[in-house]
Amino acid sequence: MSSLQTLLAPSLSISFSSSNSKPRYSPLESLETCSSMAQLKQNHAHLTKLGLSSDNDAMGRLIKFCALSNDGDLGYALHLFDTLPHPDAFIYNTLIRGYLLRRQAADCIVLYLRMLQDSVLPNKFTFPCLIRACSVDGAVEKGAQIHAHVFKFGFANDGFCLNNLIHMYVDFKALENARKVFNKMPRRDVVSWTTLISGYAQLGLVDAAFEVFERMPERNSVSWNAMIAAYVQSNRFHEAFALFNRMRAENLALDKFVAASMLSACTGLGALEQGEWIHKYIRNKGIELDPKLATTIIDMYCKCGCLEKAYETFKGLTYKSISSWNCMIGAFAMHGKGEAAISIFKDMEKQGIVPDNITFVNILSACSHSGLVEEGRYYFQYMTGVHGIEPMMEHYGCMVDLLGRAGLLDEAKKLIDQMPMTPDVGVLGALFGACRIHGNFELGEQVGKRVIELEPNNSGRYVLLANLYVKAGRYEDMANVRRMMNERGVKKVPGFSVIELEGEVNEFIAGGRDHPESKEIYAKLDEMLDRIRAIGYVPCGAEGVVEELDEEEEKENPLNYHSEKLAIAFGLLKTKAGDTFRITKNLRVCRDCHRASKLISKVFDREIVVRDRNRFHHFKDGECSCKDYW
Repeated sequence: MSSLQTLLAPSLSISFSSSNSKPRYSPLESLETCSSMAQLKQNHAHLTKLGLSSDNDAMGRLIKFCALSNDGDLGYALHLFDTLPHPDAFIYNTLIRGYLLRRQAADCIVLYLRMLQDSVLPNKFTFPCLIRACSVDGAVEKGAQIHAHVFKFGFANDGFCLNNLIHMYVDFKALENARKVFNKMPRRDVVSWTTLISGYAQLGLVDAAFEVFERMPERNSVSWNAMIAAYVQSNRFHEAFALFNRMRAENLALDKFVAASMLSACTGLGALEQGEWIHKYIRNKGIELDPKLATTIIDMYCKCGCLEKAYETFKGLTYKSISSWNCMIGAFAMHGKGEAAISIFKDMEKQGIVPDNITFVNILSACSHSGLVEEGRYYFQYMTGVHGIEPMMEHYGCMVDLLGRAGLLDEAKKLIDQMPMTPDVGVLGALFGACRIHGNFELGEQVGKRVIELEPNNSGRYVLLANLYVKAGRYEDMANVRRMMNERGVKKVPGFSVIELEGEVNEFIAGGRDHPESKEIYAKLDEMLDRIRAIGYVPCGAEGVVEELDEEEEKENPLNYHSEKLAIAFGLLKTKAGDTFRITKNLRVCRDCHRASKLISKVFDREIVVRDRNRFHHFKDGECSCKDYW
């Protein structure tokens, strides 16, 4: 029996002096129920009176509370540590954990060195915290040294230590070293495999991650989610759906992490029906709706073109986090409902929620998409004057976009000149686009060349400059821009459009004929174009002017066969008058498709919701929700 146990043995039992008396606990037992530093100091004084101020067992319990409890005090723990003549491994490990909890990674290593100097042998609980400390600090060399110590002190077969080493090398982006640790493990558990999968995914090596996933002898929901999330983060949404369906076929239950990943995949593809199924599953199974998952659901409905359900979900939240408010404001912004976004912002402030920089990016974006110039100016000043938030690059980008779209090019340029930081390509790109819209050729040429210097591989920048030259009648300069693109090997991003109907996601590319109903789709497309021509549709480029380059899709594909037109034709085949269908496009909708979509919605009596790279367009009764302000 230790000195502490011997001394306290008589008082370890609970005794009663009368039927009304309360039980008396030993000082050691009191430490287990300690809830404040004041109470701990009383226990410390009691233990000191008992002569236990140097006892590792007693002091170790005090140090544990001080170092690891939310109500503790690490400084007091270190004071107790310094009074001990021979602290043991438990005390060192506890303090190392305390430093790690406070992200004082370097102090973890310093304390470990002192541990070795004091000839205290580390144990299997020492190294996981040290390894994580190296990860937190990005300490590559120290990490390698700790790795060596894991082997030196005999823990080469400890799974917990080795899993932490794999995680450390993944954090260092040293996958070769992570793989070496993994390959030499005598026993690999689900954590080992999943950590390696996440490592490959973080570096964009999704196929390599899938190879590891396929070799797993057993999987849990964490490993399934790691692989699904890898596909989602790489925008490989179809593969994410295929894996998700495979998971369901194996009768594995969804948790909130898999649900969040798949909702993001639904968002990426515009797969509303699939997203609704997952939301219903979450409700029916009682899955915890934490702020992240709630925001993901709102975002899914918004970006799948169902603003009403996004708002319904938002209103139904018992607790609305700042991310939920920001998401809802951003949703109204994307759909061109600036006044509604401002109204939500005012409600947010009334409820005492303090806005952050993202809130104001969304508010300014809402003003930009709706042409609310005065409101935009007001909130740009308001965020600094009232909330002390200094404008960041994104805020300046929104303001330049707002002013530029409104034709206030001089004011937009003045704002750029006054920026405290060098404008990035997003800010300059907003001004460049405005110059093209409003025909400011001199400023547009100047800014366009600068934008191309900043983004030499972005085909859209070259196309905008070429189209600026076309508008100015400078066809030789337009040809030079195209020649520059070819010489630099700059390729246009191929446009595609996605439509989900009857739970099936259908993807179309410009001029594509791979769809099994291709013959019927093209027949419907011809009928669609004939009927809108009858009420005045004239394709862009057929008005007797030199045709501009198509910013979004390859020139070889005529305007008639753009991907959204094919998706619309398919939607018309599968729906009836009065129905709504939704299309997601990876690039900006071109002028011709925008004009045609308005007429199609009128002639065929459909509401067509199109989400492009920048915003939403709701086409109904021959009008668009953007009011041609896009």
